[in-house]
Amino acid sequence: MRAIILSILALSVFATAALAQPSRPDRGTKIAQVNGATITLGEVDDVLRSRPTSLTVPTAVQVRQARLDIVTTMVDDMLLRQFMREQGPKVDATIIDKQITALTEGLKPQNRTLEDYCKGLNLSEKQLRENMLMLLQLDQYVKDHTTEADMKNYFEANRAYFDKTTVRVSHIVIRLSPDAVPAEREKAKQKLAAIRAELLAGSATFAERAKEHSQCPSAPQGGDIGIVHRKFQNVDEAFAKAAFALKVDELSLPVETEFGVHLIKVTERQEGKPAELEKSLEDIRDCYAEDLRTALLNQLRKKAKVEITLP
Repeated sequence: MRAIILSILALSVFATAALAQPSRPDRGTKIAQVNGATITLGEVDDVLRSRPTSLTVPTAVQVRQARLDIVTTMVDDMLLRQFMREQGPKVDATIIDKQITALTEGLKPQNRTLEDYCKGLNLSEKQLRENMLMLLQLDQYVKDHTTEADMKNYFEANRAYFDKTTVRVSHIVIRLSPDAVPAEREKAKQKLAAIRAELLAGSATFAERAKEHSQCPSAPQGGDIGIVHRKFQNVDEAFAKAAFALKVDELSLPVETEFGVHLIKVTERQEGKPAELEKSLEDIRDCYAEDLRTALLNQLRKKAKVEITLP
């Protein structure tokens, strides 16, 4: 559950940090609705200000992209919380009481109180308890939807990760917002398909076209994002699956992810050492739990009424 815990704690801090701040007249603009619940510009900007940045004066485009990344995360958090409230596993309140007590005792050697701890996270005790409930519900949800057969099948399907096989990847990406209409997605796929045909014909190099067309910080490096593992942060499953299915110097077809549409090329591959199921169980559980959470979110997104109106 390590990956889920880190992910949900991050989501929770984003959401609750924003909600803890007082509203201002110009901050109340609704920029997203999730099944009727709203997210305001002020809530998103509270999170944005709390993030460290190396940019002295970010451009309007950079600010909008940062806001979009934050609101997307907050939408996912809200969807999970709504689901758990309505359909999630039941959790005995005494379990949370025991966790609070253990946390309070653990803070004493540091001369810190529970209030200090909550203040450091910009949370109230109520919000902390809600976050603990969320984590416990997610943990139970994973247990309820996992069998030994699932674990074994998952291990076999993801051997490249557990064997620690790596690839070096380059990509050309056309960024799209989560609420992009089908016509925008199709236009991006057609553009990348045309670039792919050009590359296969030998009339340009991948690096040249990445520098010209890729909407990623890796563009100046010809689209190179370096050595990656089968499962790696900030790249979704569709991208990783496509990358590890490629042979060295082979081009993918256009691949859709939550970040946009990608053309992928693998430039190196290093095979790992064959892993053993029994020795990899903890890692398997963590990865399987994270994928299960992602699958749940994908289902919730499809059924949900989500509207993002970021200016």
